[in-house]
This record gives sequence, structure tokens and C-alpha cells, in this order.
Amino acid sequence: MPPDSGTETSLDSARDTGRAPEQKPVSAARTLAAVGLLLAAVTLFTALDTCAKLLATRHGVPVGEIVWLRFLSQTVYILVLYAIFRGPSRLPDLFATRRFGLQMARSALMVTTTACNFIALQTLRLDQTVTIIFMAPLVVAALAGPLLGEWVGWRRGLAIVTGFIGIVIAVHPTGEGLSAAVLISFAGMLAYALFMLLTRHLAPIDPPHVTLFYSMIAGTLLAAPIAFATWVTPPHAVTWIMLAALGVLGGLGHLLFIYAYTLAPASTVSPFIYAQLLTMVGAGWLVFGDVPDSWTLSGAAIVIASGVYLVHRERARMAELQVGGG
Repeated sequence: MPPDSGTETSLDSARDTGRAPEQKPVSAARTLAAVGLLLAAVTLFTALDTCAKLLATRHGVPVGEIVWLRFLSQTVYILVLYAIFRGPSRLPDLFATRRFGLQMARSALMVTTTACNFIALQTLRLDQTVTIIFMAPLVVAALAGPLLGEWVGWRRGLAIVTGFIGIVIAVHPTGEGLSAAVLISFAGMLAYALFMLLTRHLAPIDPPHVTLFYSMIAGTLLAAPIAFATWVTPPHAVTWIMLAALGVLGGLGHLLFIYAYTLAPASTVSPFIYAQLLTMVGAGWLVFGDVPDSWTLSGAAIVIASGVYLVHRERARMAELQVGGG
């Protein structure tokens, strides 16, 4: 559906005025619920990445096939569940978006993030890929200037630069330069940062079930030709079960992710993504026997510290705006 030109959003007002969008007070209960939902979401994302790595490295399933079945299965689950709980006649509601172009852009970003991550996971450890992903909130802060009119001061700018240094330490490139897997993972992180921005922007505009449904469209359509070109029929029932589980893990995780951003501001919710380092390290050790090295842990610590400081500065800035406006 075409955008509703009569609906003004925080992004629109920020672009027009050059000021940060007005934030409504959020209760402690809503904040706690948002944090809980995000923690559950990142746990499901860890299970998703673990399954994808297992499928690609131990079950011989091509990445294109994994990506496509991940999106296809989630699309089918959404359609079936929505028809059961809302009725078949309500299925058109899933397409009822006020920002069709932004929803499709967000969907394409999800495909890019997923594909890059699954490709990188064939070579990198779980803790390495998640450390690179941790750069996303810092990139969000950096992009808030040109996209939202929220230009960072020198303190937040220094935190962003420090975060990049942490990433360099984590990947510790040798004389041969960065590996292809690291570069692919980095590209996925950039797509994820844009995905986060659009998620927060669309949260007050479209219902979560609409945003979740549109998340799957690009992946289902675009990944199909690649999947068929490289198709390998899984010989074991366990492999099929894991492939089917991808949609459940991803769908439920992203639904919780969307609801978390609906309940509380991004500056409050985003830092708790860092809890995924614990789940990733645990999964890597239990499933693959991987132990994070000192480079990755040191770099991750710097990135997390930079992200936490950014949250502190964001809250301080919002408090100053409220005092100034009052």
C-alpha cells in the first residue's frame, strides 16, 4: 500500500526541524518488559546462528538453501498462525502497511544481514561474528546525524571511533589483511545497523505482525533462484527438522525484537543486544568446542564499553532537551 502522507513520524519531524524527536516518558514496567523481550530475542538468534553453522559445516547444506528455507518456513508459519488465530479472511491485513517502500527496504536489509552472517559463520566462530555485529549500535549512532538530524557531539564521536578500534582488535588483521569472512561479516553488520534504524522507525507506524511479515518477503523471493541452483536434498530427518526450526527461531526472535522496540526507545533497548556475547560463547563452546581468544574478548569489551557510554550520553542528552523544553 502507498505511504500515508497524513501520518507524521518522529523521523519526519526530526528531518524537518533538525532536532531529536520528542520522547514520551516510558514506565519502568514497559522498560523491563522491553529488555526481557530483547534478551529472549538474542537467545533465539544465537540458536538460529548455531543451527545455520551446523547445517552448513556438518550437514553439507548450501548457504543459499539455508537462507531461502529460513525465510520460506517463517513465511508459511506466519500465514498459518495468522489464519488460525485471526481467521483466513484477515490474511490481507498482513499486507496493510503505510510504508511499503520502507518495509521492502527493511526486508532486503534482513536478507543481506542473514546471508552475510551465514556465509561468514562457515569460517568464523560464533563469538567472532557477534562481536562484529556489536558494532551496529555504534553505527546507528553515527548514522543518526544524516538520517535523523541527531548529530553526535565530540564525546559520542570519540566513543564511536573507540568502538571501531575495538573491532580492529577483535579481528586483529595480519599482514595479509582482513579475511573475506570478516569483510562479509562487516557488510552484514552495516546492513543490520540500517535494519535497526528502520525497525525503530516503523514500530509506531505499522503493527508488529505486518512488519514481521514483510521481513520475509524479499528473502523468500530473492533467495529462491540461488537455492534451486545449488539445491542439495537433505538425506536425514534431523537435517530437515533443523531447517524447519530456522523459521521458528528467526520468526519468534524478530517478533520479540519488534515488540521490544515498540515498548521502549532504541537508546534504552539496544545495549542489551550485548548479552548475546554470552549466549554465543556458550553455544560455540558447547556445540563446536570453540573458545574465544584474548583478541576477540578484548575487542568485544572495548566495543561494549563504547556502546554503554553511548547510552549514557544519549540519556543525558534527552534529559537536557527535556529541561530545555520545560
